[in-house]
Amino acid sequence: MNTPCHLFVYGTLKPGERAFEPFCAPHLVASQQALAMGRLYHLPLGYPAMTREAGWVQGVLLTFPSAACLQPIDAFEDYDPDRPAASEYQRDRHPVFTPQRQPLCTAWIYTMTRDRVIALDGQWLPDGYWTDANPR
Repeated sequence: MNTPCHLFVYGTLKPGERAFEPFCAPHLVASQQALAMGRLYHLPLGYPAMTREAGWVQGVLLTFPSAACLQPIDAFEDYDPDRPAASEYQRDRHPVFTPQRQPLCTAWIYTMTRDRVIALDGQWLPDGYWTDANPR
């Protein structure tokens, strides 16, 4: 029996953004608005990065039928579970909250180190929200 897999997304993988349809939609069981603790940055590369700094990030909690659904998303996010230190993003489990900041569950989240964000000239998004339609 497969165990549902939760993934918190805040950028191009959100519903309505460019990577949602090819990577998430085919396997999606459920989605809901959510928050995670962290800080969000817009990268000049055209997508965002979340760090584990103090703050709140607005996103969407996606539920998939199993963790196997993460394999193509890992490749898209340049995350290699066998070589995490060499990966662009890290994928770790973190608490996720409702928009009212009530605990919801623990989910996988792709994050980037603050040093990497600074090296990429990331621009802090104080409202914790990113969209490709108006990234900054």
